[in-house]
Amino acid sequence: MNDLKSILAEARAETARVIIGQRDVIDLALVAIFTNQHALIEGVPGVAKTLLVRTLSAVLGCEFNRVQFTPDLMPTDITGTSVFNLQRNEFTLLRGPLFTEFLLADEINRAPAKTQSALLQAMQERQVTIDRETLPLPANFTVFATQNPVEFEGTYPLPEAQKDRFMLKISMDTPGRADELVLARRMLGSDSPERALASGQIRPVITTEVLAALRAELERVTVREELVAYLVDVVRATRTHESIQVGAGPRATQALLLASRAWAAIDGRDFVTPDDIKSLAIPVLEHRLILRPEFELEGASIKEVVTRILQSVAVPR
Repeated sequence: MNDLKSILAEARAETARVIIGQRDVIDLALVAIFTNQHALIEGVPGVAKTLLVRTLSAVLGCEFNRVQFTPDLMPTDITGTSVFNLQRNEFTLLRGPLFTEFLLADEINRAPAKTQSALLQAMQERQVTIDRETLPLPANFTVFATQNPVEFEGTYPLPEAQKDRFMLKISMDTPGRADELVLARRMLGSDSPERALASGQIRPVITTEVLAALRAELERVTVREELVAYLVDVVRATRTHESIQVGAGPRATQALLLASRAWAAIDGRDFVTPDDIKSLAIPVLEHRLILRPEFELEGASIKEVVTRILQSVAVPR
């Protein structure tokens, strides 16, 4: 576990060379990667959502593709298609950007339902179907999808089934004054974040083999039986809370359990604590819950509701 902690610390430090003042965001992204899950990243324009994923792919030495989602994006634009080759007199498969290890789905809520459906198959089954042929995706296939929480004109709300496939929702806020000052000073020099990434200064610190070993290490992180019961009670409480119209399903229970183990491992521990579960509850549950309209009108937020649920469920000793 000490080796795991040192490797993760190195990956975090290398990422922080580009992503300034977002330690919790980096850790949550690492949780998604090390549990082989997907993450939804939400934040206003300019907070480095795209830069975060590009940097992580460089740090982990993984192949990276980016797709800008637009209302006219078709399923074949991301999956690929078969093109007839006149010289060979046969169809040739042209693979789309889905065939990668890290996929950045930029502004995912701007694509129509057909394209979302194709992406949903890739996220859930890690395979795509092209012209009735099913093809596997890389074992490390991970989707990081971004959303702008401010501008909704011309967007399509994500289906609940698709949102449920994202393990985490990572909220990226604007940096504090001190961090923004560091960023401004770096922009005046030769070590701006974009330039550092483009010039190859960010070195890969984790190979594919090491990544597989890290994931195997997570199985050694123990969760006491009473903590499993506590976690289940937290998720089940979302289904009966007076202000929630649609609560979290069993997939949320699985996600919270996996995320808590990864969070403990990142902290260098081989056991999960109640604080790990509390720390991950909002990122895991927020995008899965729907508030009742009357509570939304009163100004309630899902984060506040999850916080109240955590306060109401007894913590095991």
